[in-house]
Amino acid sequence: MKAKKHPVNPELDLVLERVVDVPRHLVWKAWTTPELMKQWFAPRPWTTPQIRLDLYPGGAFNTTMKSPEGQEYPSQGCVLEVIENERLAFTSALSEGFRPTGESFMTAIITLEDHPQGTKYTAHAVHKNKEDRKTHEDMGFMTGWGICVDQLVELVKKGI
Repeated sequence: MKAKKHPVNPELDLVLERVVDVPRHLVWKAWTTPELMKQWFAPRPWTTPQIRLDLYPGGAFNTTMKSPEGQEYPSQGCVLEVIENERLAFTSALSEGFRPTGESFMTAIITLEDHPQGTKYTAHAVHKNKEDRKTHEDMGFMTGWGICVDQLVELVKKGI
């Protein structure tokens, strides 16, 4: 099944798009293997010591990021869509089993496409309102998610 492209609303969404010089199936592997994700999912010197990823709609997408000072930031989410080697979507609006969290910051849609130079990587962060989008932008979405993509590529090139 080919993934349908999601429309972007520039008032509510943030999009990071890159062409990376590694194969799509290895980018997918890095995104869907918790032990690999722990190595790139947070911009260094931050770490992600805990990741639970259940690769099916309704499965958990739970992470804990840790600051260099040792402060932990847990996040619970839910996997919405899994199309192998093509798209992974998850949200903070729901937890495992599609249970509403009562809080929602964003839905992320990671799309991978073949490209002559490797993989076209798109991270689409969907927000419920302009304020959340602005907060995410001010948190450093472009820089932070960009660093994470660089770390993912670095990991793939080391051999996974």
